[in-house]
Amino acid sequence: MLGVRTLLRGGGIEVADVTCTHGRGKGRESELSVGHALVFVRRGCFVRSADGRKSTLDPTLAYCMNPGEEQRYDHPHDGGDSCTSLTLAPSLLAELWGGDPGLPTGPLGVTPRLDLEHRQLLALARAGEDPDETVEQAIELTASMLERTDSRRVASGAPASGRARRALADGTRELLAERSGRSLPGLARALTVSPHHLSRVFREVTGETISRHRMRLRTRDALERLAQGERDLARLAADTGFADQSHLCRVLMRETGETPSALRAALA
Repeated sequence: MLGVRTLLRGGGIEVADVTCTHGRGKGRESELSVGHALVFVRRGCFVRSADGRKSTLDPTLAYCMNPGEEQRYDHPHDGGDSCTSLTLAPSLLAELWGGDPGLPTGPLGVTPRLDLEHRQLLALARAGEDPDETVEQAIELTASMLERTDSRRVASGAPASGRARRALADGTRELLAERSGRSLPGLARALTVSPHHLSRVFREVTGETISRHRMRLRTRDALERLAQGERDLARLAADTGFADQSHLCRVLMRETGETPSALRAALA
């Protein structure tokens, strides 16, 4: 009846592809939700009853779950439905939501832009090549949805001055130069700011995302090794933080327009 495929788990967030094949009719008996989650409806229609409130949900809406909610899902049509679930650790949610780990109740409207971002996130998670980029996009998407409910809570704790924002971006670059594998939540904890603010401030100051900057550092590491004559591309990919040899080759081609063998010949 219900299929859940976990695509990403890390950085305080879990991304899952959820498919329900339930036919028309009432769902099974009520169950208790076990975590904090933001759920986007991709296909189909269903009615969620949670703590005495009914909500009809379709692909223009998202909804939230909080631990301990009593919920049931009914289906007015055959054909089932598909959703994307973002489950957040309480500590990460509190950082995004002004210190409160509780998510809003009731349906949340999803704009066309946010729906596209959600589907792009799902595609990125399915590809599985860059978990750091997936975590960053998932946090940004969650923050954007929460801003539609209470922008002031999401904005609390944001660096107020241009100097503070530049210092935050510089601190991020220093930490990544030391160890490019630091996650967005890890960077945020080290810099005592929320992951959401860190991601947005870094992009505002530098013109690129943290995940793109991280990948460019890894590319530079790979180029240095190629210049030294490295020929084992699988080992090079593992040592420099790429998902695999194919991922390394694609990123090098995207960043430089050349294959690893051509780069080795040009640099060695």
